[in-house]
Amino acid sequence: MNNQGRDIPLADRIRPAALDEVAGQKHILGEGKILRKIIESGRIPNMIFYGPAGTGKTTVANIAAKASGRTLYKLNATSASVKDIKEIINDCDSLIGQNGILLYLDEIQNFNKKQQQSLLEYTENGKITLIASTTENPYFYVYNAILSRSTVFEFKQLGAEDITEVLERALEILSREDLGGARISAEENVLRHISEKSDGDVRKALTALEMAVLYSAPSPDGGVDITMEMAEQCTQKHAFKYDKNGDSHYDIISALQKSIRGSDPNAAVHYLARLVAADDLPIICRRLLVIAAEDVGLAYPMAIPIVKACVDSALQLGFPEARIPLADAAVLLATAPKSNSGYNAINAALSDLQSRDTGEIPRQLQNKHYDGSGNEVVGQNYLYPHSYPNHYVEQQYLPDNIKDAKYYVFGENKTEQAAKEYWDRIKGKKK
Repeated sequence: MNNQGRDIPLADRIRPAALDEVAGQKHILGEGKILRKIIESGRIPNMIFYGPAGTGKTTVANIAAKASGRTLYKLNATSASVKDIKEIINDCDSLIGQNGILLYLDEIQNFNKKQQQSLLEYTENGKITLIASTTENPYFYVYNAILSRSTVFEFKQLGAEDITEVLERALEILSREDLGGARISAEENVLRHISEKSDGDVRKALTALEMAVLYSAPSPDGGVDITMEMAEQCTQKHAFKYDKNGDSHYDIISALQKSIRGSDPNAAVHYLARLVAADDLPIICRRLLVIAAEDVGLAYPMAIPIVKACVDSALQLGFPEARIPLADAAVLLATAPKSNSGYNAINAALSDLQSRDTGEIPRQLQNKHYDGSGNEVVGQNYLYPHSYPNHYVEQQYLPDNIKDAKYYVFGENKTEQAAKEYWDRIKGKKK
């Protein structure tokens, strides 16, 4: 094999030089789409590219820089400093920067506020055009002054079809540059398998393909045949995206709760499996307990102690066995009847506390057993419900200002409707 070609990573060798070669992102780069129009015009504004790794953010930034005719500088915020920015700023008034400078700042979320602010003056006067990329939500991690001066474009995760097309082009490059034009063939579905295992990350897929070519035994004609067995060895662990402090973390948690709320046990177990694979036991336990109270609630009150028991078991067992009681809890919650009546009730009560004067606690409910001689009303005047038939007696419990407030509405499920029927009957006798 030719070692010279392999000195450069395959992902860099196959990097597109034109927009038509970029995989996916048709929603912003297709014909007539806004980002394509911006780049083709050559008048590049400050932009923020937001999306998962391996979706083409750096590639598109390179193409935009070339279209702008500006000198391109690249910095990675994980290792760059204010000093690096100052060195670029110094070039703004030099011959190098006479046509302006385009700065591509990767992982901008790793710059603190001061570092981001150091760019403001130069992005405003046009000496520096900033294209920043981030895998995190820029509205959470990018300083507002930078954000307000930039246009945000979201890059979406690539589908298996998009990545398979890239892999087919990569085989041509590997054949030409690494094997001197020798044939490279792959068994049926090999490229699709590698694409699906990469979870939308082109770089991961290309790395796996390059390994498969490198370590496959050469055939008698000098070519390479990639078998499914070799492809599976190069993609042993599915590289799903998960970052405990990033968007994917919150997306998975959100998907778990919404799947359970939507009564889909299959989806619930799938998203639970993602969290289990990431060994994120504390967040799983917390979220299942929240779901039991928020989404199942009074429709099946026993869900709360049952899930608590499953969580306690999981915490005592630890992984890998913890997955079993956690799965039981997730399936139980997904298949249980649903009610958010308690959730709505407490939210409504809290809203009242924040928005109006709810007044004093009624005298009969206060913890007072002696009235001063000057009080107009003397005596606790509390009616003890257990002293009355059916353990109920009418009296005012809410403060005067909100005495007619209604926070709790019985859910339409069997359990709450049974309670409603009971209390309608008991309270009806007292009217």
